[in-house]
Amino acid sequence: MNDNNCTMIHNGIPYKCSIALALSVIGGKWKPLILWHLQNKVLRFGELKRILETITQKILTQELRELEADGLVNRNVYAQIPPKVEYSLTKKGLTVLPILDMISEWGADYCSTINKEAK
Repeated sequence: MNDNNCTMIHNGIPYKCSIALALSVIGGKWKPLILWHLQNKVLRFGELKRILETITQKILTQELRELEADGLVNRNVYAQIPPKVEYSLTKKGLTVLPILDMISEWGADYCSTINKEAK
């Protein structure tokens, strides 16, 4: 895809490249993993925190808020004591899964190649 004649604006930031825009929405250390673990599941905050062992509560909260603001994650709050909040993928969030599948396959192939070269 040729992005030379197209400027995209997301959250007030202009992007001249669709890859830069996509990475601003789903890139980083944690967002792809959050999306990956939400595939076919509804998870509570604490469950995500346990799965993503080394993520801090602050960063998990921030990443979930950004993913929700970008329309990739649903946040359902249940009015009960103690409060219950569940996260799931939106229809738009589900469209990212094939990309994450390809990244997963690439990572496995890369690991296999590196292991073979190390021998």
